[in-house]
Parts: sequence; C-alpha cells; structure tokens
Amino acid sequence: RVHRRSAQKKQQRRTKMATSLDQLKKFTTVVADTGDFEQIAKYTPQDATTNPSLLFAASQLEQYQPIVAEAVASAVAAGGERERMVERAMDRLAVNFGKRILEIIPGRVSTEIDARLSFDKDATIKKGRELIELYREAGISSDRILLKIASTWEGLQAARVFESEGLHVNMTLMFSLVQAMEAGEAGATLISPFAGRITDWFKAKEKVDGYAPAEDPGVVSVKNIYNYLKTYKYATVVMGASFRNKGQVAELAGCDLLTVSPALLSQLQDSTEEVKCTLSAECAATDVPKTVLSEAEFRRRLNDDEMAHFKLAEGIRKFTVDQEKLEKQITDKVDALLAAQ
Repeated sequence: RVHRRSAQKKQQRRTKMATSLDQLKKFTTVVADTGDFEQIAKYTPQDATTNPSLLFAASQLEQYQPIVAEAVASAVAAGGERERMVERAMDRLAVNFGKRILEIIPGRVSTEIDARLSFDKDATIKKGRELIELYREAGISSDRILLKIASTWEGLQAARVFESEGLHVNMTLMFSLVQAMEAGEAGATLISPFAGRITDWFKAKEKVDGYAPAEDPGVVSVKNIYNYLKTYKYATVVMGASFRNKGQVAELAGCDLLTVSPALLSQLQDSTEEVKCTLSAECAATDVPKTVLSEAEFRRRLNDDEMAHFKLAEGIRKFTVDQEKLEKQITDKVDALLAAQ
C-alpha cells in the first residue's frame, strides 16, 4: 500500500508539472515540421513547414491518395503538353497539402519552391507567383503563405522581389551568418537556420558522438544569427530548424520560432524537464559589425565557410532527389489518366 501511495503521489506531481513542450511554447512559437495532417492536429502548432522530402513521404500514405489524385486530375483537365501537366500537378499537390494544413493550424504554411531553381532568380520568382495564384484560387490569402526558397544568392535576390511585392518568404537551407546577413538586408520575412545539419557536419569532422546542448555547433550558429539580426533591429524572424534531439530544441527556447519534427514534439510532450529561456530580443548582443554584402563578397565568404558551402549544396541536391522521386510518381499517374481517356 505504501508503495502504491508513493507511486500515486509521483504521478500526481508529474500531472501538475508542465510538459517540456508546454514550457517551450511560453517562450517560442512552435511549428510542426511535417506534411502529415494527423501529426499536425495532434501537437497543435501555430504554423507548419513542408518540403519536397516531407511531401514525398506524405504522398505515399494511403489516407492522402485522394489529395494526390485530385492534383493529377485537375492538371490533366487543364490540358496542354504532358510536361506542363506534370508541372501543374506538382504545384497543385503542394498547394493541396498546404490548404489542408491551413484548415488545421491558425498561422502560416511554408511551401517550397522547386530546389532545381535555386540558382535562377527569375525562374524562382515565376514559380513563386504561380504558387501564390493557386493558393488565391483556393481561397487562401497570401498572408498565410511563406514561399520557401534556398538561401543562395539568387534565392535571396528573389526574396527581395517577393517582399517588395507584399509576398512573404522563408529562406531555407541556411547554414551561416553570411546568408542571414543578406536575408536581413533583403527584408526576408523569415529564415530557417538548420541546426541539426550543421551539427552532423561537425560531428563527422571532429569524430565525436555529440555535444552538450549549449556547446552544440548547430545551436551556437542559430544563436549567433538570432543575436545579429536582433541587435541590428532587422524585422526578419528566426526559425531554428532541422533538429536531431530535444536538447537542441530546448536550448533555443526564446528563438522566434522553432520547427520541430513530430518525433521530437512527442519527446518534448512526454518530458517534464525544465526549459529555460536562452534567447530574447531585449538581451541580444553581438561583436559582429553590421555588414552589407556585395554579391562578390557574399560568394567569397560563403565559399570560405567549408561547412556552410558544403551543406547548402548538399541540401539542394537532396531536396532535388526527393522532388524528382515525387515528380516520377506524378508523371506515372498523369500517364495513366491520359491512357484511360
């Protein structure tokens, strides 16, 4: 009986304690990093992010086949060349997923522009405008959409154009302060520094198994970017991304937003470890002078950063692989529908 009462008291104390996720939400806006509607609904995030990898994974699930089928049917019905049908179906699929996500969350969804356009400013602008138009046709205001663009020089200049037109961007595949500097100057609404991928690179280079959260290179990079942008009063919002463990997430409490996978959201929800605020705009400080970069200086500095240069290129390649997997699947469905006509 004594043991039972002791267990009951422990359970009562645990029930009264806020989960780590609830504590985190007091300091930071939590975003779900998934295209799975059921997971988004489970963790009640403010916003959600998608990318080609997440869309490909979600599109394999049986419960989402009607969304895929509608995108293909709509594209084929619009007519035109087969290649244009496939492109239109891919865009429609991204928007269909985005629209469904926006029915669940109160905030914004990030929709990625084809990573193969990362070095083509004009093509990025054209594709972004097409996606926004599809959202508008679906009754979704552009204020609820973030166009997700790789943080190349060309992508950052496209962001400058979008923001001048009142459209909003999420600069992704960000691995360095150099990229963040230009994003701030471009007026980017939001940036996504990739903590986990930075950590992966340093673990491999330094041959270590991991780092204490406060010393983690990915976490330190996000903190440096946050402090620079807040010190110099840029309006750009910082959303830490690509996390490998809940310690990384908790160590960035206070960052404007954090986009977190369902697996880590589950761990944070199951934990009652204390989460302390480590970042705030009021306390932000940096010893880096405010810097406005020319194209040549941006490219040189990025090239000199071995990690950032490698991870940006690798990230574009990986997103391209998943984009092409999804495109192959959609092409097969378009061909099947055409053959059936």
